[in-house]
Amino acid sequence: MSGNTYGQLFRVTTFGESHGGAVGCVIDGCPPKIEITPEEIEADLKRRATGQSKVTSERKEEDRVEILSGTFEGQTLGTPIMMMVRNKDQKSEDYTYLKDKYRPSHSDFTYDKKYGIRAWAGGGRASARETTARVMAAVIAKKILKEQFGTEILAYVSRVKDIESNVDLENLTKDKIEESIMRCPDPVASEKMVDLVTKMKEEGDSVGGTVSLVVKNSPIGLGEPVFDKLEADLAKACLSLPATKGFEIGSGFSGTFLTGKEHNDEFYKKEDGTVGTKTNRSGGIQGGISNGEDILLTVAFKPTSTIKKNQKTVNDKGEEIEIENIRGRHDPCVLPRAVPIVEAMVALTLADHFLRQRAQNG
Repeated sequence: MSGNTYGQLFRVTTFGESHGGAVGCVIDGCPPKIEITPEEIEADLKRRATGQSKVTSERKEEDRVEILSGTFEGQTLGTPIMMMVRNKDQKSEDYTYLKDKYRPSHSDFTYDKKYGIRAWAGGGRASARETTARVMAAVIAKKILKEQFGTEILAYVSRVKDIESNVDLENLTKDKIEESIMRCPDPVASEKMVDLVTKMKEEGDSVGGTVSLVVKNSPIGLGEPVFDKLEADLAKACLSLPATKGFEIGSGFSGTFLTGKEHNDEFYKKEDGTVGTKTNRSGGIQGGISNGEDILLTVAFKPTSTIKKNQKTVNDKGEEIEIENIRGRHDPCVLPRAVPIVEAMVALTLADHFLRQRAQNG
C-alpha cells in the first residue's frame, strides 16, 4: 500500500524525512557496468541544494553521498543500489511551536488525518528534502540515456509569477541555465525574477511560477499506447513533486485555441533519410509514444506554503487560531531548486520506459 516506489523496471524507492537522520534511495533494476561515482552525484545535488544563493532557503547541507551497495570499482553491478546523504543542519527546535498547528496549504492537516501522526519538524516526508533521493537516482538514469541515445535533459525557470522568459530552445545549454541564480537563461527576465523573489523574501511572502523542460535526442518508441502513455507517466512523475499544481506537454492548454489543421504536426523526410515533423505541437509524443522530436513540457509550482506573514488556521483540537511570525528556513520561491528535480523525474521516467521497450521489443 506504500507509495514510495516509482518505476516498473528501473525502480526507485526513496526514504527519509526532512529532519530525520538521512534521506536516500534504493534503485532496483539498474543495468550493470554503468560507471558512477559519489562526486558525479554530488555535482547534481549541489544544483538542488539549499543555501546556494540569496533566493533560496538558508539551510546548508553538505549532501555527501554514501553509496552503500550495488557498485564495485566505480561500476554498477546490476544488484540493488542503496545511496544516502545524512542530514546535518536540521533545526527541529524551530518548529516546536507548530507541532499542534496546521499551516495553511501545507501537508500538516492531511498527514495528521491520514496517519494519526506526523513529523512536525520541517515538512517531514512532504518536504522537498526528500527529492534529494530522486536527484541521486536520476544521475544514473541520465547516464543510461546519454550513453544509449545521446539524450540531454534541460529544465529551466520559464516564469515567476507574471514575469515570462523568452528562451531559444535550439541553442539552450546547461551552462546558459546555470549562469543565472534563478536558472532562467533569459538575462532580462532573470534579473526581474531575482528582484521579485528578493522582495518576497524581505516581506516574508512567496511566489510561484513554471519550470519548462526540453529533452534533446529523445529516443523513439518509448511509452505504452493506453494506460502507460509516456505523457501520462511524465505527468505523474512531475506532479509527484512537492508544490506542483499543473502539467502541460507540447501545446498544452494553448492548443485548445487552434483548429486541427493549425495544430497538426506534418511529417517530412529529413536530409538524412529519417522522418521528422515540421512543427512540434505534440511535444515529442504522439499516441502516448515518443516520436523522436524534442519532448517539451512545463510544470506549474505554487507559491511556497510556509511564509512568515500572520495567517489564520486551526490547531489539532479544531480551535481557530492565528499563526504569527513563522520561524524556520524556507524558500521564497521553489523554482530555482525545482529545475534539477524536474529533470530528475523526467530522466527516471524515460530510463524506465527505455528498459521496458528493450525488454518487450529488443
